[in-house]
Amino acid sequence: MTKMNQYVASVTQRIIDRSASLRADYLAQIAEDHNNRPERGKLSCGNLAHGFAACDAGDKNSLKMMEAGNMAIVTAYNDMLSAHQPYAEYPDLIKRAMRQIGCTAQVAGAVPAMCDGVTQGQDGMELSLLSRDIIAQCTAISLSHQMFDGVLALGICDKIVPGLLIGVLSFGYLPAMFIPAGPMESGLKNKEKQRIRQLFAEGKIGREELLQAESDSYHSAGTCTFYGTANSNQVLLEALGLQLPGSSFVNPSDPMRERLTIEACHQLARITALGKDYRPVGGVVDAKAIVNATVSLLASGGSTNHTMHLVAIARSAGIILNWDDIADLSKAVPLLAKVYPNGEADVNHFHAAGGTSCMFRQLLRGGFMHPDAKTAWGENFAAFTQESFMGEAKIVWRESPQTPLDLDVLTTIDKPFSEEGGIRLLSGNLGRGVIKVSAVALEHQIVEAPAIVIDNQDNLEPLFKSGHLDRDCIVVVRFQGPKALGMPELHKLTPFLGILQDKGFKVALVTDGRMSGASGKVPAAIHLVPEAADGGLLAKIRDGDMLRVDAIAGEVSCLVDAMIVNERQNAIDPGYGQQGCGRELFAVNRDNISNAEQGASYLFAGV
Repeated sequence: MTKMNQYVASVTQRIIDRSASLRADYLAQIAEDHNNRPERGKLSCGNLAHGFAACDAGDKNSLKMMEAGNMAIVTAYNDMLSAHQPYAEYPDLIKRAMRQIGCTAQVAGAVPAMCDGVTQGQDGMELSLLSRDIIAQCTAISLSHQMFDGVLALGICDKIVPGLLIGVLSFGYLPAMFIPAGPMESGLKNKEKQRIRQLFAEGKIGREELLQAESDSYHSAGTCTFYGTANSNQVLLEALGLQLPGSSFVNPSDPMRERLTIEACHQLARITALGKDYRPVGGVVDAKAIVNATVSLLASGGSTNHTMHLVAIARSAGIILNWDDIADLSKAVPLLAKVYPNGEADVNHFHAAGGTSCMFRQLLRGGFMHPDAKTAWGENFAAFTQESFMGEAKIVWRESPQTPLDLDVLTTIDKPFSEEGGIRLLSGNLGRGVIKVSAVALEHQIVEAPAIVIDNQDNLEPLFKSGHLDRDCIVVVRFQGPKALGMPELHKLTPFLGILQDKGFKVALVTDGRMSGASGKVPAAIHLVPEAADGGLLAKIRDGDMLRVDAIAGEVSCLVDAMIVNERQNAIDPGYGQQGCGRELFAVNRDNISNAEQGASYLFAGV
């Protein structure tokens, strides 16, 4: 058995030590919940009758018998999200699969599911991050009927999976499995899509050409194929042991997709408290699992959004993860995948090259992941090097390739694309933030230039078109944090900054907002805390102030004399985003939310 990398082992141990009291409280709480839950046999006849009133006769009889498992389906289905549209048929499929083994399943509830791609740059994006905690609460409401022996969670995209998982962990005595629906097949290459977006920003092509390119990229049911937050979610779920190995990137139309869904249903039935292999989700998601998930994020060049989501997910399981842990793991974990925006391949190419199972094999071989971590499938995480094949009647599991099949997309620990993961911690007098450098060329990782300060991402385009940005500059976009706006993503900035960089100017972005998994070639110091609306130094920065973003040394600083800066009055939050598009309903969420380093959550603020 491969010995654990000592650096990874030491980070894991400090997380365990730091979390000891909180984790013990969490485990005690879910044990108490389990012991005190109103089992179906203890529900009043009226409670139970309401619970199965709409079931067919066969399911009613199973539920009356009490010995058969009844599984909760919590779904994020809607047919506006391409990734979630395939879920329309899943409840019926799941119910049939459960009946095959004498169990039942019910749709316990649905959670909201918004698409960041649709709301990108629009008012609705300001609800995106806030929706994660709403989804967690909706999941808890779905499970509050306590009619269930296990949970099947149907979700893929950005805030939806973290929200579902946080909610499921509040019922940590139940076993749980997540079921993906898979990515759409490959369309227009992501690099070409980026090129056309820049041409449009430069005014060289019209809207018709841009829309055609976007339609060629996002062309069918399934998850978008670039490696953003949605697909990072899928890799993390496998690394947490809550999703079948190798199941993330099987296309919706592939016959294997249905087989994997059935197998997940049958596996959940095997691990309930009714049997001899009880695996509650709160026990599976421990410090080793959280480290495995973090390592998989770093090795694959995944989304910076997970510097917040993983912190919040860990906290919901009684584990204290922080940015220092993520940054320190990033120093030790090699980058093994090149998937857009870190490379030209998409997730279908990654899957064909060996996918998650093959990547996990490499990471386990190097001692970067915990093979003995608990899982919802297999003996432990060491089993997650397997992948599925079609047998005559059921899935056949075989070991994944020893070596990736396309070394330009997925490589080995002996010849990594980089000796470290793609996420680094930045600190300085501007605060603390993160930067994703896996797609940033080395020559662009240090930028020292005067600030151009805006309080709204829409203000950048006029400056760009006027030529005001045709110089070295660091664009500061402030009042974008959780308390100010709910932390929308700022991808409207990307084409303009990319064009400036292509012209030879040294450019960077500094913001208390987000850029997400699609962060690209321009260095972006993001998630800055404290945010401008919470007294951060960003509120004192003025146009022309010399700033420094140094991804190599881990620095984000204002180079103006501290006495001069500190004597300034804080800029006033312009108050964008307080009204309209439903945003006024979320004032209480923004007012009570924690900062980005604490997971940007109002569920755990002040705890």
